[in-house]
Amino acid sequence: MNENSCSFHNEKEFRDGQVESVSAGNSPPNDKDSSALLAFRGIPISELKNHNLLQALTTEANGWAPGVVSPEVLRAQEEWEAVQNIQPETGSQTDQPAQLISFSEALQHFQTIDLSSFKKRIQPTIRRTGLAALRHCLFGPPKLHRGLREERDLVLTIAQCGLDSRDPTHGRVLKTIYKKLTGSKFDCALHGDHWEDLGFQGANPATDLRGAGFLALLHLLYLVMDSKTLLMAQEIFRLSHHHIQQFPFCLMSVNITRIAIQALREECLSRECNRQQKVIPVVNSFYAATFLHLAHVWKTQQKTIADSGFVLKDLEVLAKKSPRRLLKTLEIYLAGVSKGQTSLLGAQKCREAPAPHSKDLTFTGVCDLPPHSSEGTWPV
Repeated sequence: MNENSCSFHNEKEFRDGQVESVSAGNSPPNDKDSSALLAFRGIPISELKNHNLLQALTTEANGWAPGVVSPEVLRAQEEWEAVQNIQPETGSQTDQPAQLISFSEALQHFQTIDLSSFKKRIQPTIRRTGLAALRHCLFGPPKLHRGLREERDLVLTIAQCGLDSRDPTHGRVLKTIYKKLTGSKFDCALHGDHWEDLGFQGANPATDLRGAGFLALLHLLYLVMDSKTLLMAQEIFRLSHHHIQQFPFCLMSVNITRIAIQALREECLSRECNRQQKVIPVVNSFYAATFLHLAHVWKTQQKTIADSGFVLKDLEVLAKKSPRRLLKTLEIYLAGVSKGQTSLLGAQKCREAPAPHSKDLTFTGVCDLPPHSSEGTWPV
């Protein structure tokens, strides 16, 4: 007996036996029924339709004639067809989470596209006249080596670029920052209230990049993608959600990028850049060191959002005056983290009285306070 005839007899036995017992009021199956059930036990569910068993059960159990097809049966058959036709997705572009992007990959993107229109806008150094120019010439920092000026100009050019949601690389940068800070494994929309949780002022991060451009996002990407600074970024991010000392994390980061831009333009970083024969790594480290110092001051001196503008202004003065000191502090911190030491943000005791806490206060950035002097100012 071949396989087809065996299948036919099995089906007939089942329809003559088991269905009859079902329609008779669920009477216990006899030996013939049991053998039929055992015969079909090895057949996958997906094959039952091929043997007409589902239709037979539906038809005979309810007393319908085989030639009559009710809307309910037709709908059930269509649903079964849909179940059979479902195929596992092999990774369509819309369902696959975006791959994380490294800082070097994002930087390479800007190195390979045409930025000539943005480069025309930059002012590589601030313009000094009169006594200010003479004083800077005599007592100021050294000029940046000629071979490093192109790299400096690239940094300042990226700071002129805005966020373009149509650019896949820009989107990957945003999503990577979100995932690394929140621990999420899923992609997020480029616009939405979830960006406020990260410390942007609204649903569109592009509106908060004034004066820092895409460089602000590159700095955040550097902070979260470098294994040495990721723990620091997460620690500062947790501090930004403190129930009393909370502050907008990403907006604060943008302000620190502005400070880094000013320090670069005012040649405060030239000595260190000349020493390392690099610009971008120095600017990245300076940004991270400045953010670390702000977090330390914020934590240990019990600062709140009411103090944001003044804290940032003091930070800007210190950063420009003593960049090497900040960089050394960062080195010490990262060395401690690599050794598994506890948080260094709260290592020192508070030396000042806690600031009064106020609710519903507006964040004040470095651009929102009047500068100490007109020298070296740059609208951002």
